[in-house]
Formats: sequence, C-alpha cells, structure tokens
Amino acid sequence: MAIAIVETASGPVSIAVVCDGVSGSDRADEASQAAADAALAVLLPATRAGEDAAGASARAVEAAQAAVASLSTGPAGDQRLESPSSTFVSAVVTSKSATVCWLGDSRAYWLGSGPEPAARQLTADDSVVAELVSAGGLSAAEAAASPEAHVITGWLGADLSGTSPHITEFVPPGPGAVLLCSDGLWNYLGDASELAQHAAAEADAGPIGTARRLAEFALVAGGADNITVAVALFPSAGDRPTAQLPLVTTEPTVRSPDE
Repeated sequence: MAIAIVETASGPVSIAVVCDGVSGSDRADEASQAAADAALAVLLPATRAGEDAAGASARAVEAAQAAVASLSTGPAGDQRLESPSSTFVSAVVTSKSATVCWLGDSRAYWLGSGPEPAARQLTADDSVVAELVSAGGLSAAEAAASPEAHVITGWLGADLSGTSPHITEFVPPGPGAVLLCSDGLWNYLGDASELAQHAAAEADAGPIGTARRLAEFALVAGGADNITVAVALFPSAGDRPTAQLPLVTTEPTVRSPDE
C-alpha cells in the first residue's frame, strides 16, 4: 500500500493505493509493493499539479503495470516461469468527490456516517464468480461460497490478463469515508452494510481506530489472507474541525505465514 495527503489550492486531497500479490505467482509480495509505489509516484505530482484525477489514475495503473512486469525479467533478460502478479485499487479523494481505479478483486467501499450509515461497494471484482453473478448464473451467497470465489480475471503483471482497468468518479451524498482493502478483509466482511456497521462501531476513534478494528476483526475471524485496510475521510480534512484525525490512515499489511 501507499498513501499521501496533498495540499492543493482547493484544499487537501488524499491518495491511497492498495495492491495484493496474486496467490501462486512468483515474488507476489514484491509485485504488490512495486505496484503501489509506482502508482503513488504518478498520482502525487499529478495531484499537486491539479491534473484530472481520472487521467492521472489511468497513468498510475499503467505505471504500476510496468513496474510489476519488469520484475518478471531475470538478470540475463530471461523471462521467469512464473510472472509476478498483483491486484490494484486506488482512490483520489477531494472535498467534492472520489475517483477510484481498480483491476482485480481488491475493493473500494463508500461508508456513510450517521445513525444509519449508508454504504455501497464502489468497485466490481474482476473475477469468475463476479461475472457469473452479473450474468445471473449465481446468487451473491452462492458466489461467496464458491471454490472459485477468488479466481480473478484481471491483474497486473507481464502476463497481463487483457482486462482493462476500471475508473469511476463517485460524488458522496454526505460525510463519510472511502475504504480500500484487500480480500483479506472482505473475505469476512464482504457486504457493504456489515462493513459499515463494524466501521461505525469505532467512529469515535477516527480512521486509525476504524482501520485497526477492521483488520483485527479479520484476524480473529480467521486471518487466512493478507489484510490491508486504508481509510480516507470525506469531506477533506480542511472541511472538518481542526481536532479531526488526519485525512488518510492505514493499518499495516498483515501477511499469513506462508506468503
């Protein structure tokens, strides 16, 4: 993961990137970090320059793709038998909207604040079961229980899937937060409303407490996969009381022993 807060003429902008190495691929841990770092290296100066967030996000995922693909080449220029691969999701959150870009099954959610927080998933997984659900071949419950629940159809790497990255702009209806996470969290809290309820339980602790609480929940529930959580508050920090916690906070990645 990689995060930053940028002060612009129109107020603070938060940037968050979460990448998750694809299970079974070579050097997946290096792939995910290389992707996150490369994306931030594009998004940071673009945001400072006031560039369009959608265009910057497209260039960021291209840079992430190039960074991951470069890992598949050995010292002598030979291609490795197993290409490093990673998922990708990023968010650029201003005081007016959130621009989300993704490829794979790392997700972004909107979590509205209030007594009954509205919540929705902002991304659609690039996966076999997501395509089946979309086509009406599986229910959401059946998809969650399917052995192919994590067979993805989109990823970064030298063996690029051919699936194009997705970019969307979301205008929140009110205060809340944009949450990015790996499947290590949504394995256990995939439903947006359930995720919002658990996040709301730690609302007074701010985004740091929210990220920590959600990561801890996933660990207690089984912790069977890498867990990464990033929370970006909306509206921006400049529109909140000065006592408010920082705009973007994260819970460090927790890796399972075999990864």
